[in-house]
Amino acid sequence: MLRSVIEAVKTVARQEIMPRYLKVAHQRKTDGSVFTEADIAAQTALIAALRGICDCPVLGEEMSPERQEALWQEGEQGMWCIDPIDGTSNFVNGLPYFAVSVALMRHGRSVLGVVYDPVADEMFWAERGKGAFLNGVPLPIKERAPELRHAMAAIDFKRLDPKLAQRLVAAPPFASQRNFGASTLDWCYVAAGRLALYLHGGQKLWDYAAGSLILAEAGGFMCTLSEDDFQAGDLWQRSVIAALNPDLFAQWKGWIRTNR
Repeated sequence: MLRSVIEAVKTVARQEIMPRYLKVAHQRKTDGSVFTEADIAAQTALIAALRGICDCPVLGEEMSPERQEALWQEGEQGMWCIDPIDGTSNFVNGLPYFAVSVALMRHGRSVLGVVYDPVADEMFWAERGKGAFLNGVPLPIKERAPELRHAMAAIDFKRLDPKLAQRLVAAPPFASQRNFGASTLDWCYVAAGRLALYLHGGQKLWDYAAGSLILAEAGGFMCTLSEDDFQAGDLWQRSVIAALNPDLFAQWKGWIRTNR
C-alpha cells in the first residue's frame, strides 16, 4: 500500500501540480486562504487514486467544513486525509516550499503518512511502528541536538496568543527562527533534524495528519499548548509544540508554557 500511495502522489504532482507552477491564477476562500485550479485538480486526482488503493472516505482541504465534518464521522474505520497543495501561497508566488500530504487514518489516528516536496523531489513517509524515511533513508538524517539557546525554531506567529508572541520576539530562548509557510513540510524538517524546534498556534487536521506521524516515527516528541497528549487537542485547530530531541523538547515546552 505504501508504495502505491507514494507512486500516486508522485503522479499527481507530475501531472496536475508542477505543470501549473507559476502559471495559475488564484482565488481566496471565505477564511482568506488561497486556492487555485491546481489545488482542485490535484485533490480530484488524489481522491480517485487513493480510493483505488483503499476504498474509504477521502477528506480533503478543498472541501466545505460541513463535508469535512461528515467525512470525519463516516471514516472511523478508515479514512484518507489529504492536502493537495500545502503552501498554496508559496506555490502561487513561486516560492519553492510546498508539498502534497496524504495520511491514512484508522480510529482517529494516522497509520500511514506521506509528504512530498515536488520541487526538491523529496518524499517523506512513515508507517506506524515502522519508522520514518526520506527517499528511503531513515530519519533523522541529522541527530546532534543543539542547546536550546543555539537551536533553530520554526514558528507560525500569526496564530499565537499576542503575549506569547511578544515574549518570543523580545526574549527568544533560541538562536534563530523561520516560518516557511507549509506546515506539512515543517513537521518533516523537524523529523529530519533540519529544524530543532516547532511551534504553531493552530493547525487543521490535514496540516498535521501525515507530518505528526512522520515526526513520531522519527523518534520526535509533540504536545499542544495546553495538553501533554497531542491527540487530545482540538481536531480542527490543534496547536503544536514539538522537537526531535527529548531534552530539547522538555526545555522548549517548559519555556513556552511558562511564558504563555
